[in-house]
Amino acid sequence: MERYDTPLCADPFARSVSAFESLTGTLSGQAAASWTHAELEEHLEEAGRELLRQLLQDHLDLRSRREEDAVRDGGRPSVTGPDGRLRPWREPGHARWLACLFGLVRVERVAHRGPGLANVHPADAALSLPAGRHSMGLQRLAVLEAVRGSFDQAQQAIERRCGRVLGKRRLEQLVAAASVDIDDFYRRQVPVPSSRDVLLVLQVDGKGVVMRPEALRPATRKARLAAGQGHRSRLAPGEKPNRKRMATVACVFDAAPAPRRPHDVIHPPGGRSTTRKPRPGPRAERKWCTASLVHPPENVIADVFAQAEARDPGHHRSWVVVVDGARHQLDLIQREATRRGCTINVLLDFVHVTEYVWTAAHAFHKPGTAAADAWVAIHLTTILAGQADRAVKEMALQADRIGLSASQREAVDTCCRYLIGHLGQLRYDIALAAGWPIASGAIEGACRHLIGDRLDITGARWGLTGAEAVLKLRTLIDNGDLDAYWRSHTHREHQRLYPTPSQQEYGLTA
Repeated sequence: MERYDTPLCADPFARSVSAFESLTGTLSGQAAASWTHAELEEHLEEAGRELLRQLLQDHLDLRSRREEDAVRDGGRPSVTGPDGRLRPWREPGHARWLACLFGLVRVERVAHRGPGLANVHPADAALSLPAGRHSMGLQRLAVLEAVRGSFDQAQQAIERRCGRVLGKRRLEQLVAAASVDIDDFYRRQVPVPSSRDVLLVLQVDGKGVVMRPEALRPATRKARLAAGQGHRSRLAPGEKPNRKRMATVACVFDAAPAPRRPHDVIHPPGGRSTTRKPRPGPRAERKWCTASLVHPPENVIADVFAQAEARDPGHHRSWVVVVDGARHQLDLIQREATRRGCTINVLLDFVHVTEYVWTAAHAFHKPGTAAADAWVAIHLTTILAGQADRAVKEMALQADRIGLSASQREAVDTCCRYLIGHLGQLRYDIALAAGWPIASGAIEGACRHLIGDRLDITGARWGLTGAEAVLKLRTLIDNGDLDAYWRSHTHREHQRLYPTPSQQEYGLTA
């Protein structure tokens, strides 16, 4: 692009005024009188963006002239760099480009120089210009577009709004850079505590993300290489492709207790009566999520426990943890609770229990029949009443009496082993009477929204840095913290780029 011409004139915004008058002249002319509303919108979108760009350019030019006048009239002003050393010389006319929401603008400023020293531009600090070409407003737009769809779609959306100011590769870099302060931001946040009668609910789950080979964990990458998948046209039936890295997702939320009875959750055999409506379960409020592909599960679990402890520092509230039965997650949760000295009430997700019981039901009855539905309703009601061991005995006795085939008996035995192995987390009678949640819908929805709707889109193959950045940013937005975070991130970026001499010893990093 050619150098932007900024001749001195009486009105520093003369070019903007001329552009505005040209726009109003076009709209009041004969040609515009025959335009449809769509043609008017198209013209105003393009001409309006150019007008806004011109306004910004004129303002930057005005500040540049004022800075040069101040340097010229003030003799030799004393400018000290971040290293604490004086820059005695000054040189006007140093320019750089800035890509913003309205297009490209040119920023001219005075460079203060010293022998053997890097130039210092006070105007850069006053404007808080970024290290690269792209403005913070454009970076924020890049984040919003990149976390909702593919990078190609994000780049096209930005080009439609701002013009050709950002390429795809640079977009990916900006998104990664935008997430660097999220962990520190949440360490500084102090949530508002609730009263002791409000439940504190924690949920943890994992979901796989398809990664590039170099981004897989060492064990997965080794299994992938051993299988030789790069030289095979098709996987064997039931074979895992060893191409995913597991992300750990956790959430914590408040909930008012909502006592229920088993028939509020499971309809009795034959269906519900219309005389009494089922009571609703507890509703999640002030939900906060955290997730990571890089950090191990124990770190994510520690983060969610830290958030819970910040909401209840004295451990006065009832802590309810709903899990899907994964043994390693249970061990990590119990270990973290022991380390923090808090009492937790662990429940198995009732939806997972329901799936196992339905599988066992199909060993006795044909799928889709009323008999299968009634069988499931009877056994789930027994489990909800806190008698899971009784349900296991009844299933085993019925299987022995009928004489099931080997495959059918295996389905029943699998259900029985699952229930026996988690009897301590199946006290639904206590949970329903106390008004606790018994299903992990909040974390299942978080996994589907945070990962499934973006990281698991068709054809996506992720590098570790990009996937972690997008996951953290989606989590940040889902928590409703983007505006507060962006103010904090902008401030931290300014500190990193323009440190004062007293900050040198701290070694700020990105």
